[in-house]
Amino acid sequence: MKINGQNFSFVDTLNSSITVPDCFVKPGSKIGGGNGEAKLYIAPKATMYPFFGNEGFAAKCFILKSDLIAYMNALHSEYLHPSQPYRGADKMPELWQERINKINAFPEVIEFTVHAQDQIIGDRGYVNSKDAGYQLIREISLPLVSYISVMQLTDPIGSTIYYWKLFADFEAISNKREALVFTYGKKREKAESQPVKKETSRQTEIRRARQGQGLYREKLLTECPFCPITMINDERLLIASHIKPWAVANDKEKIDHKNGFMLSPLYDKLFDRGFMTFSEDKKIMLSNWISPANKKRLGVVDGQFIQMLPLDEERQAYMQFHRSSVFKG
Repeated sequence: MKINGQNFSFVDTLNSSITVPDCFVKPGSKIGGGNGEAKLYIAPKATMYPFFGNEGFAAKCFILKSDLIAYMNALHSEYLHPSQPYRGADKMPELWQERINKINAFPEVIEFTVHAQDQIIGDRGYVNSKDAGYQLIREISLPLVSYISVMQLTDPIGSTIYYWKLFADFEAISNKREALVFTYGKKREKAESQPVKKETSRQTEIRRARQGQGLYREKLLTECPFCPITMINDERLLIASHIKPWAVANDKEKIDHKNGFMLSPLYDKLFDRGFMTFSEDKKIMLSNWISPANKKRLGVVDGQFIQMLPLDEERQAYMQFHRSSVFKG
């Protein structure tokens, strides 16, 4: 793996992602009260210690500026149309640009060191840091719709270093948008007592497209009546996947069949969660955030050419977003 011109060797990946809690982020992004606390829950100590070191560890880490920019671009829609009652929701559009400017002031490789919080009694493993890179993660993370993955690497001289990457959870955003009427201080009972407006035909089509149904699915099947990877052509076994995720797509993009592929369930999940994408020349790209053992079990390999992939000019535009902001490269 080459990062910023240096070759690193892959060792391991933390076996679970770290959901960013509201208590961790700084006030500008918070949903609840308080000012946030710097400690971050990683995993049970039985998992954290073998990965980062023994008790009392000080682990050298880094995050990439380019990753943070991609994360912010992926969440631009969330800043414009918040799915949660952020404390400063009315200032979110301006906050997005402020944070982009702040990130740009950092070098490409942003280093920091995390320290084990052994003083916390119990089985839960926490880390903390006063370093600017770690504090930047706290500042730009949006709670509950963001998560962190950590990869263990060795640098060119054989020292262990940990690569952190911040991701947007598009599925969580979609779920929170669907439940938006029950947030912002409204009680469920009160919301349910309000008269229900009749759904328009366009709203119906958008809702059905969210479920991979309706005209969206029909048009996709017309162009590609099979999974281009497995060649399975039984419609009951195929999923109408969105390229640009539902959570950040506008109404036109949500029902545009050019914003989709028909995929078998395994490959739909890989594509939807950003563990797989496609290059401009129809080749599979697999994420390094999948363990080598699981990569061998997938039935596809990096660089595999998918001849039947319907990757026309319109889909190429959507794929640019997928490669930059969804794919866990």
